[in-house]
Amino acid sequence: MSRNDRLFDLVQILRDGRLHRSSDLAQRLGVSTRTIWRDMAVLAGSGLPVEGERGVGYILRAPVTLPPLILTIDELAVLQQFLAATSEAPEGTLPRGARSLAAKIAAVLPQVAEDPA
Repeated sequence: MSRNDRLFDLVQILRDGRLHRSSDLAQRLGVSTRTIWRDMAVLAGSGLPVEGERGVGYILRAPVTLPPLILTIDELAVLQQFLAATSEAPEGTLPRGARSLAAKIAAVLPQVAEDPA
C-alpha cells in the first residue's frame, strides 16, 4: 500500500470521531506503530485537526469532508473488471449502463504515458 493510500485510509478511519490507538491502527493497516506515528505527524502538519499522543491514541477533533469519489488502484481494478463482465451480459439496461459507466470512468482517468522501450 502506498503512503498516500495509507494516509487516506487513516483519515477515513479517524472520521468516526473515536479515539484510536496507534497499535490498533498499525495492525489494521499492516504497518508498524512507528509508521503510524509518522503518518499522524504528516496529517497534523497538513492542517487536519488530528489530536493525540503516543501511548494514548489519536482522534480527529472536527469533521473532515473528502471528495465523494476517490478510488484506490485496487478498487478501480475491481470496478473495471465488474463493468467489463456486466457489459457482456445479454442486451438490456444493465449492460448498457455498464458500458456507459465504463466510458465515463475512462474519460476522467489520467492518461498514462506509454514507455517507448
